[in-house]
Amino acid sequence: MMNPTSAAILGLVQGLTEFIPVSSSGHLVIAQNLIPGFSQPGILFDVVLHFGTLFAVLYYFWQRLLNLDKKYLIILAIGTVPAALVGYLFQSQLEKMFGDLSWVGVELIITGILNLLIDKLPSKNGIISIKNSFLIGISQAIAIIPGISRSGATIFTGVSLGISKKEAAEFSFLLSIPAIAGANLLQFMTHGADNSIGVASYIVGFAVSFLVGFASIKLVFKFLQEGKFKIFGIYSILLGALVLVI
Repeated sequence: MMNPTSAAILGLVQGLTEFIPVSSSGHLVIAQNLIPGFSQPGILFDVVLHFGTLFAVLYYFWQRLLNLDKKYLIILAIGTVPAALVGYLFQSQLEKMFGDLSWVGVELIITGILNLLIDKLPSKNGIISIKNSFLIGISQAIAIIPGISRSGATIFTGVSLGISKKEAAEFSFLLSIPAIAGANLLQFMTHGADNSIGVASYIVGFAVSFLVGFASIKLVFKFLQEGKFKIFGIYSILLGALVLVI
């Protein structure tokens, strides 16, 4: 059953894995399958947890956000379009995938491979253009599939396009803001308030995902600069294989 303790555990999972490239959605599916009697309308509780990590991004980058120019805002808007379209048009199909562990195992292995490749790609000095932003946005849309890491997919795409690893990571985090906000709005419009899960559980889940998510952003930058994304890659591959076997 869902209670504040279970909510805290799921908030911890979300906060740790939203920005670390190991797929928060995949880990939430696994964790929720381990909680006896867990249920939610659609993926509403998941979205509330994502809302906590959204606030973590806003808090971490608040100075950067206040200084964004018009061109960068346009680029962010363009990068948001693919995920917005996919989320709106295929909402019911995507929600069904969140209950399929076999999908999660396969996609976690794909995420692991992407992480291994990120370490091997050189960090160049290319800029984020309108074209690059849209391509990164497509990878974010693909990452709606549970098991594909949003941060891993978008950082990999950015670095593959010649963008520096630090800038690709920053753009990935900033791009998550409209994506997560849009997912929140869509889920609340679809499912409304959920009376089967207590308010305290929502608050605890949100708070834990916010605090842990903030720390995770720092960790991603550290590991990216030190070329240690392979650690996330190996972990994702092993977890994906374990899910498929068990």
